[in-house]
Amino acid sequence: MITGAEALMLALRNEGVNTIFGYPGGSIMPVFDALYDYTRGDKKTFDHILMRHEQAATHAAEGYARVSGEVGVCIVTSGPGATNTLTGVADAMLDSTPIVVIAGQVGTAALGTDAFQEVDLVGVAQPISKWSYQIRRAEDIAWAVSKAFYIARTGRPGPVVLDFPKNAQITTTEWKPEHVDFVRSYVPYPQPSATAIAAAADLINNAERPLALVGQGVELGGAHNELVEFLEKADIPAARTLLGLSALPTDHPLNMGMLGMHGNLAPNIKEQECDVLIAIGMRFSDRVTGLTSTYARQAKVIHLDIDHSEIDKCIKTDVAVIGDCKVTLPAITRLLRKNDHHEWTDSFKPLYEQEREAVIEPAIHPAGGPLLMGEVVNAVAEATGGEAVLVTDVGQNQMFSSRYFKYNRKRSIVTSGGLGTMGFGIPAAIGATFGAPGRTVCMFSGDGGFQMSIQELGTIMEQQAPVKMILMNNNYLGNVRQWQDMFFGHRQSFTRMMNPDYSHVAAAYRIPYAVVTDRSDLAGAVGKMLATGGPYILECAIKEDDNVLPMTPPGKSIDEMMLAIDI
Repeated sequence: MITGAEALMLALRNEGVNTIFGYPGGSIMPVFDALYDYTRGDKKTFDHILMRHEQAATHAAEGYARVSGEVGVCIVTSGPGATNTLTGVADAMLDSTPIVVIAGQVGTAALGTDAFQEVDLVGVAQPISKWSYQIRRAEDIAWAVSKAFYIARTGRPGPVVLDFPKNAQITTTEWKPEHVDFVRSYVPYPQPSATAIAAAADLINNAERPLALVGQGVELGGAHNELVEFLEKADIPAARTLLGLSALPTDHPLNMGMLGMHGNLAPNIKEQECDVLIAIGMRFSDRVTGLTSTYARQAKVIHLDIDHSEIDKCIKTDVAVIGDCKVTLPAITRLLRKNDHHEWTDSFKPLYEQEREAVIEPAIHPAGGPLLMGEVVNAVAEATGGEAVLVTDVGQNQMFSSRYFKYNRKRSIVTSGGLGTMGFGIPAAIGATFGAPGRTVCMFSGDGGFQMSIQELGTIMEQQAPVKMILMNNNYLGNVRQWQDMFFGHRQSFTRMMNPDYSHVAAAYRIPYAVVTDRSDLAGAVGKMLATGGPYILECAIKEDDNVLPMTPPGKSIDEMMLAIDI
C-alpha cells in the first residue's frame, strides 16, 4: 500500500518520464514530498527543474517535447498555479505539442466551496486541451496517468491536464500498474482509404505544376525520409510552414522556402499557379493562406492529415487522405510514376533572385548603418552550420530567425506558431536543452519577449542550462510598431520600451554576457558565445525601425507580397 502521491511517481516512471518541470505549492505538496525521494539516492528516477513561473513550466515542457519527440511533463499547485499554466496548454493545443500538466487541487470534500486556491481546472481546461480529468481517488491514478500519456502522444499530439485533489494524493492504494492503449471512440491512427490514396496518386501523376506544402505533421509523424522519397520520385517542389521548417533540409534542391505572410516570395506566388497542391500535415493557417477566397483557386487540393477535423476547415479539399503521413506518404509514393518537372521547378528561381536582391541581401549583408536582425541571425546560422536547434520568442525576432536560420537536422525549430505567445522563448529553450542535451540551442528574442520571462534566467543560472540567448534589442515591440507604421499612420501607441541595462541583469544571474553595437564585432562575438560552455547572453543593438519583409498585408491574397515598405 502506497500513497497516491507515490503512485503518481510510479505511474510517471512507467511512462518513461525522466524530466519534470514544476513549481511547488500547498495543494501539490504531498506530490513534491514524494518527488523528493525520486530525485536522489537509490530511487532516483527524475530530474526536477524548478522553474520561476508556472507558465514557464509549460513552455519548458513544450520545448522538451518538440526536440525530443517525448511527452513533456510539468507539475504545479492549484488555483493560480494551475491557471498560470493555461496559456501554455492553449499554446500546446494549437501547435500539437504533447505535454501532460498535473495540477494540485483542494480535497474533494471542499470542491465547490470556493476554498483557498480552488478553481474548476477541468472546466477551464477542456476547450483548450486534448483531454482534462480530475483524479478523485488514489486507486485511479495508474489508469488516469496511463490514459493521459496515451492521449497526449498518439494521433495528433496535444496537451492533457490532470487535476489532482489533495485527498487522492495522501490516501493509500495498492499499486497496480496500468497500460492504456485503447479509448472508446478515440481513433488516433485512422486507416487510410485505398481509394483516396489512388485518387491522390492519379492527380499527382497527371500534374504539370505540382507543389507540396510541408507542415509539422511530417516532424510529428517521423516521416522525414518518406517525405524525401515522395518528393524526389515525382520531382515535386516543396515549401514549408513555420513549424515544418526543419522537416526538410534547407539545402535540399526541392526545398523552395517558407510559406506565409513573411515567407518567401517564390512559393507564395507559385501557390497561385500550381495545378495540384499537396498539403502534408499542415492546417492551412490564415498566416499561410492569406485571403482564403482567392487562395489556390486554380489548383486541385490534396490534403494529407491525421486529424479529420482539419479537412475542409479552411480550404476545400478535392482528395482527403486521412491517416499518419508516415503511412500515407509511402502508400502514395508506391503508385507514383518517376517524373521530371524541371521546367516548373526552374520557374521558382527568378522569383527567388528577385527576393534575394530586394530583401535577402540587404537584410543579411547591409551596406552600412545600424545592425539588422537578418544579419545577426545569418551570422549565428553560418557559425552553427545548420546543426543547432533554433528556439524563438514571438514577433520580428521570430520571423527573421525562422527565415534566415538553416536546418540540416529534424526537430530543429521550437517556436510558438498558432498562439504566438510572447515570453515563450527562454523557458522553451530551457526545455530544449534537456530534451536534446547534445545539441547547441540558440534562442532569439526581442526585448519585449525577453522581459516577459526574464525571471527564468534564475532557472538557467541554477541549472546552468546551456542556452545561447541572442537578444535583439531595438527598444520597441517591433512587430506591433511595424504594423502601427504601416496601417495606423505611424501612431506608435505604447510600443516604445524603456529597457534595463541587460549587462547588470546578466551579472545578477551570473550569466556570461556581451553586447554588439558594431557589425565588425558581430562574427567574433558570435564565435565567443558558441565557444563558451553553459549559458550566454549576446545582446545586439538593432536598428529601431528594422522591418520584416517580404510581407503579405492582412486581408490580401498570399501572392500580393510587399518587397518594400513605403512609409
